[in-house]
Amino acid sequence: QVQLVESGGGLVQAGGSLRLSCAASGRTFSSYNMGWFRQATGKEREFVAAISRSESTFYADSVKGRFTISRDNAKNTVYLQMNSLKPEDTAVYYCAADPGVIRNLIKEYGIDSWGKGTLVTVSS
Repeated sequence: QVQLVESGGGLVQAGGSLRLSCAASGRTFSSYNMGWFRQATGKEREFVAAISRSESTFYADSVKGRFTISRDNAKNTVYLQMNSLKPEDTAVYYCAADPGVIRNLIKEYGIDSWGKGTLVTVSS
């Protein structure tokens, strides 16, 4: 497992931008597929974006074209750049890591490691 710590959440107006970061411990970060999920109050956690070991990227339809996931293996960090934010993007955002198959991470099948989350609030 890796330990994950998210940062960068906060309050932003609709149309604004935020960049989330997820710092991972350990020397095997590059061997992990990484993902972002979110959970709004009263709703189930949902997939947002993922980036594979080979840096292929995947997005939920709801964020495609607005969010960008990236990784810096030298810094053991994955990022989520969020632009054109909407009130419906308000949620706790969680970072996830898994060394297995990327589709299993996207489907939340047996994810190896989770962060504790960072709150993003988008005001209208």
